[in-house]
Amino acid sequence: MKKLLVAASVASILAGLGGVAAAQEYTIGISNTVQGNGWREEMICAMKAQALDSGLVSSLNIAHRNTDAAGQLEDIRNLIQAGVDAIVVNPANPDGINAAIKEATDAGIVVVAVDQAVTEPSAYVVSNNQEEYGYVGAKWLFEQLGGEGSVVYMRGAAGASADNDRDVGFKRALAEYPGIKVAQEMFTGWQQDQGKQQILDYIAAGIPFDGIWTSGIDNVIVDALVESGAELVPVVGADNAGFVGQLASVEGLVGAAVTNPGSIGGAGVTVALNILKGEKPAEQTVLVTPALWDNVSDEGKANIAAAQNPNLDPEWPVSVSIEGYTTYTIDEVIACKGPGE
Repeated sequence: MKKLLVAASVASILAGLGGVAAAQEYTIGISNTVQGNGWREEMICAMKAQALDSGLVSSLNIAHRNTDAAGQLEDIRNLIQAGVDAIVVNPANPDGINAAIKEATDAGIVVVAVDQAVTEPSAYVVSNNQEEYGYVGAKWLFEQLGGEGSVVYMRGAAGASADNDRDVGFKRALAEYPGIKVAQEMFTGWQQDQGKQQILDYIAAGIPFDGIWTSGIDNVIVDALVESGAELVPVVGADNAGFVGQLASVEGLVGAAVTNPGSIGGAGVTVALNILKGEKPAEQTVLVTPALWDNVSDEGKANIAAAQNPNLDPEWPVSVSIEGYTTYTIDEVIACKGPGE
């Protein structure tokens, strides 16, 4: 499968959104396996907002719950039975739902995986480049430590392809800095409360560490450092509103946010609609390249200042849209309303 790396601002991958007769309306199915996570909630809201803004979607059929690949197989098969025209799915893992995806595409249903890849070749993939997410954040952290020291490695959900890809990127950076050691590796499940308790327990154990890499559970990690009176070691997280705000306001905090827009969900809806209209992307897989904003460099500080948005939930990424992929306004994604709502 060919992969095309593109910047978020590149619009030429997809066909234009205008010039389409609005008479054709589609039913879009959505399958997601993580609830209670701000990134995933923004992703769902971006899907709703883009479906509404497109004027081409009559209704959404949303399966949004905490489950595993087996549960997602069931959800996708229910969407097939419901007769949806397309399914936009954030997969539980790369291989576990392939059978249901193949059943859907065999039935003429367009399937677009977002955020994480699947290995079923009939599906399209629109994702943030998760390997690069892991690599650029880890490389920055290791450089901040001067290539020496120990880091706490706070991963996402075990078995998720995004976590696997980020691990590849993290390990690639680790191989470039032999003086860096992993003090502790832990899976947060991308759950705020779980991640915060894990780092509090680790701090209480008294084991020294020099930095923290997080897979998007970040603002609560800074909260834990502050509340426990621990040293403010460098922290890498995502472009979540709470963490981006902390990078600008917490005295003594050195850190970097790696962009990972939840609006990739809205992009997935756009891709699905374009395919339904006969306008397929140039490649089966489209990856959006992440950027890194630190609060050390002048450029990073400027990006962080520009990204501040007090209207967003602290767990929501500040990158609420992707140029060329989404057309909704920030107010529409915050409203989180889909067709008919």
